[in-house]
Amino acid sequence: MDNTDCTASYRHLFASQDEAQAMLAQLTEKAQSVASEPCQITSSIAQNAQGFELNIDFLFCCQAETLIFQLGLR
Repeated sequence: MDNTDCTASYRHLFASQDEAQAMLAQLTEKAQSVASEPCQITSSIAQNAQGFELNIDFLFCCQAETLIFQLGLR
C-alpha cells in the first residue's frame, strides 16, 4: 500500500430522508472509530423521483484505514 487511495465512497438510495440521515450517522461513527486522525467526511442527501440519494466521501489519513473501513461495510 502506497497511500495513494485514501478515499472511500458510499452511495445509496433510501425511501425517506430519515433513513438516509440515520445511515449517514452510522457510517460517520464507523469511520471515526477506524480513523487514527479525524476522517474528513463530505456528504449530501438529494431528493429525486425514486427517493433520497445519500452520497458520502470519506477521506482517511492512510490507505490501511480506508481498507479497514471498506471491509467493515461488507
